[in-house]
Amino acid sequence: MIKQNATQALRQLLGDRFTTSESDREIHGRSESHFDMMPPAAVAYPTTTDEVQRIVEICAQSDVPMVGWGTGTSLEAQTGADDSSLTIDFSQMNKIRNIDCENMLVTVEPGITRKEVNEALRDTGLFFSVDPGANASIGGMAATRASGTTTVRYGTMRDAVKALEVVLADGRTIKTGTYAKKTSAGYDLTALMVGSEGTLGLITELTLKLHPIPEAISAGIVAFESFGGAVQSVIETIQMALPMARIEFVDTATVQAFNAYADRNIPAMPHLLFELHGSEDSVKQDAETFGAICRENGGQDFEWSERTKDRTALWSLRHNAYYAILAARKGARAVVTDICVPISHLADAVEETRADIAASGLMGPILGHVGDGNFHSVLLLDPENKAEHETALVLSDRMVQRALAYGGTCTGEHGVGIGKKKFMEAEHGTAWEVMGTIKQALDPHNLMNPGKLVRA
Repeated sequence: MIKQNATQALRQLLGDRFTTSESDREIHGRSESHFDMMPPAAVAYPTTTDEVQRIVEICAQSDVPMVGWGTGTSLEAQTGADDSSLTIDFSQMNKIRNIDCENMLVTVEPGITRKEVNEALRDTGLFFSVDPGANASIGGMAATRASGTTTVRYGTMRDAVKALEVVLADGRTIKTGTYAKKTSAGYDLTALMVGSEGTLGLITELTLKLHPIPEAISAGIVAFESFGGAVQSVIETIQMALPMARIEFVDTATVQAFNAYADRNIPAMPHLLFELHGSEDSVKQDAETFGAICRENGGQDFEWSERTKDRTALWSLRHNAYYAILAARKGARAVVTDICVPISHLADAVEETRADIAASGLMGPILGHVGDGNFHSVLLLDPENKAEHETALVLSDRMVQRALAYGGTCTGEHGVGIGKKKFMEAEHGTAWEVMGTIKQALDPHNLMNPGKLVRA
């Protein structure tokens, strides 16, 4: 329960945009993956930075924990709350504040989604590049330092965010970053906030770097005789510095899920999905080079197209992969793994993961953004079967331990939240204590998304 004086103040400030209804609380307590329901005590829907600042001041005065919410697509329970917490839903702060074509920047509110941003940019010749698959909110993507299918060429949210407006735990509002190409002026507070998962403050405005829409875009798909041949093709492509915009791997089980979910007839073999950006001549030449690499590693049925319709159909398959895989086992939930390793260890990490899954008896299709060493297994389980859940968590833990041993990370893009918190000390050592020191300095009463990312 939230204290009565805080409840009254929030109702007075927000009216019917403050709610304790069971339906709203349940919506904001759900997880996209395997975590149990974690509903808040109440939900607030601010529309301005001033309202967010006032909400934070009210909560700080009454020691009310605060959890930021975008679209709820996080996979490591970053938005999990409890019955003493207020979830702050930014869905009504979803406007474009400024488009600066000359400097290739756009300033937005946190609740706008990536698709809405690109729709607003449609006539400018520019686009926002980070594509995690889900139509996530920009604020949530920054908070988790999201990446996705285009990272291999354009980078992650760390590279895309130029400046932020953030409300801190005591109600102060700060601006971080500038519109300049570079700066040497003090600590990089923008980088600190990107990936902080709402534990240091609430993001209320973001300025994002944009890219010119390429003259030519070509996408395609290629099948492989073996799992190893596909992975080796990726490694050779990256080592040759071929400028891929996207290069995604899907295993046989994922292809079978695609076919069932979308009524397709893709051969039941491992595949690479790819996209090239550039001039008409460079795209054609790069596609031919990539095709040659694939053929040397057992690639076959190499297909590519510059038609928008074909590209859209291909990436719709990839973006819906999670739901296609879930549908492969009726009523299943999933532990979604997310490791990233140096490219030199990619083949070993994938093959060892395959062997672990095969020995476990679980369904665990493998796919991922292998161009940057990041891949996932979606481990399907019966939500009522505790043994399957435990087996899936053991498999996930083994993947993380393997990634750390190879010099990689426990999470390439999904973030820490609750699910990966137990690996932070192993990955960071004393640096994790330093993160806790920063948290204590900015949020001494532990009100900003408590229990996530840093040591409690």
